[in-house]
Amino acid sequence: MNIEYSDKKRPTVDQVIELYDNAGLPRPTHDKERMQKMFKNSNLIVTAWDNELLVGVSRSITDWVWACYLSDLAVREEYKEMGIGRKLISLTKEKVGDQSMVLLLSVPTAMEYYPKVGFKKQESSFIIDREQ
Repeated sequence: MNIEYSDKKRPTVDQVIELYDNAGLPRPTHDKERMQKMFKNSNLIVTAWDNELLVGVSRSITDWVWACYLSDLAVREEYKEMGIGRKLISLTKEKVGDQSMVLLLSVPTAMEYYPKVGFKKQESSFIIDREQ
């Protein structure tokens, strides 16, 4: 299997919704317009493709010199444990460079995954939750 990675090839909103639903990533996939805005307003998106099938996404917001918020990491269920998530993270970090940190909020089911791919757990964060 030859997975192609790209920071230029943008998926359609329908491809993203299907991937997120398949991967079990809790996002507002029922709201196509909101999902479209999430991707439109992100400035670093790295994708993984098996031919024309979207199999992974890393979606981030960054200033390129201080911080990169990796807001979504999704890998298609049947492609998990193939190193795709790790590669998407690595390419994200490569794109933002050594001056920028990469930070994220984990879904509960991925809390054990992130330390395995180089993230350190932090106790110094705060959040104002969204209303919807």
